[in-house]
Amino acid sequence: MAPPSIPAVWEIPKLRASFGFEDDHQYVSDDGLADTEFFDVKFYPYNPVGSNPIFAAVSKKHVVVCRLSSTKEKDVNPCELLKVIRDDDEEALNCSCTWTKDAATETAYLCVAGRDAKVKVYNVREGKLVTTLVGHGGEINDLATSPANPQLIASASDDTTVRIWSLAAEHAKQPCVCLLGGEGHSWNLLSVAFHDSGRYVLSAGHDQIINLWTIPDIPSKHMDTPMVVHYPHFSTSEIHSGLIDCVAFYGDCILSRACHEECIVLWRIEGFSSEDPPPSPDIAPTAHDTSKLTRSAFTPLTSPSGQAQYTRLMQFHTPGCGVQFFMRFSMLHVPGQHPVLGFCNAQSKIFFWDMARFTTYHDFMAALQDPRRDPNTPVARPPWLKPIVPRKRGPEPSLNRRREASAQDSAVSGNVSTPDPEKAEVLFHGYNRETIDDWEKKYSMDDPHALIRAHKFEVLSGFSLVGRQVAWSPEGDWCVIVGSNNRAVIMQRWARDGSHADNVDDSMQ
Repeated sequence: MAPPSIPAVWEIPKLRASFGFEDDHQYVSDDGLADTEFFDVKFYPYNPVGSNPIFAAVSKKHVVVCRLSSTKEKDVNPCELLKVIRDDDEEALNCSCTWTKDAATETAYLCVAGRDAKVKVYNVREGKLVTTLVGHGGEINDLATSPANPQLIASASDDTTVRIWSLAAEHAKQPCVCLLGGEGHSWNLLSVAFHDSGRYVLSAGHDQIINLWTIPDIPSKHMDTPMVVHYPHFSTSEIHSGLIDCVAFYGDCILSRACHEECIVLWRIEGFSSEDPPPSPDIAPTAHDTSKLTRSAFTPLTSPSGQAQYTRLMQFHTPGCGVQFFMRFSMLHVPGQHPVLGFCNAQSKIFFWDMARFTTYHDFMAALQDPRRDPNTPVARPPWLKPIVPRKRGPEPSLNRRREASAQDSAVSGNVSTPDPEKAEVLFHGYNRETIDDWEKKYSMDDPHALIRAHKFEVLSGFSLVGRQVAWSPEGDWCVIVGSNNRAVIMQRWARDGSHADNVDDSMQ
């Protein structure tokens, strides 16, 4: 649903509620796994526009399905528990989920996976197991549904492969329709993501490698054996120096995060465009030359030596993660709304970045510095750019120090005129240096290696939370964060004018 007013377009989520669910350690026999936590949360993406959103959160033995509803009473809990599904398999310790739906009836299905290497597909309304997909040789750490075809599910496993499963009736006897493996990875996988087109898949994990795979055309008939893709069309181990636990597309660009680095990196593959025809399998670079840390089919072999195969664009600072891994970010990307990146660290702190602020800030600063601008005509400042009130000064600095500081400020601002040594504070088009420095740390795109501070953060009080997954509702008005202590945090961007009375039967078939 669109924001109710123009000012709300810049609104970043505010804390609405937080609560914990049942401690499911009593259902786990492993003494070493006493810490209970939700590992994944996903919103149901197929509801009609305007419906109250529904999400599922997965812990080791349980899946909880909840519905959110907006009311004008802020003290009312917006979350309603609809269903609890318990996995009684002795070997099951689940950590990932993804939604899909039945092709004929459009009944809502939830796929759940974890340590037992099985993808279990549940009819959510009935809470019953529909089918189990078996084939992986190790724990499944992530699941994703194709945006272009809800019948296709990708799974990333400790066996170093990604499997593409089909829930279509014609593939019932052999549901694994494609295997992404061969020479792609050498260690456990932790993350998998589809491109919006459904044609490309990213994979990443313990070996510090990020691969981009091209999905072949899947025949709409029974297949005796899965199609096998041996080599990705792009592979790199240069983006990160630690194990990679989250990777995602942002348009044709890529977002990725690695343990120990405390940042999320935005980067692009040079030459890659989803609007081009998919590359053929025979041009995928092989892994025979182990000296190459990056291999790409999108950069011609005849390119000049030293031409970049990828470009690092931005880095978002996520302090407070420590040695924790399996921590996932999520990008809100709804047509007509600002993209917003969300992440929760290991110290109960939730970070948000509004991607539209970067270009707006760039345009604002360019307008300030435009030599053709009438200095008597003010430049409209975006509402989220708050000037900093100068702090009280200490003892008066020496004349030489004042000259040195004034000259430095003039060089940064581009003003080459002779500084006034008696001027206590140098202004940059009406703003003090402290203000400009603060803005640059949050909104400047000039240095791709700079750590960009969050545009907003929320510090949770009263409990400890290691964030595991962030999820956005399909219309962008809700954000849910789950993590340790079986805790869920509900955040909301704006309140609707009224509430809806949808029930689980209506909204999820």
